[in-house]
Amino acid sequence: MDKYQNIDLDKVYDYKDLPDKTAGRCDNCGCVKFKSRVHNYKFIRECRECGMKKSI
Repeated sequence: MDKYQNIDLDKVYDYKDLPDKTAGRCDNCGCVKFKSRVHNYKFIRECRECGMKKSI
């Protein structure tokens, strides 16, 4: 099963478990624009197009 196939946009993925399929691009839509924030001492990267979140 492809781990990039069924991405839940409400979940925050860990980069160690789900590294970028293509470096610097969203795994869900391929966009290169992200919003960044710190939440609970973790750096969260969120895609501006689809909202996929990943803890870096």
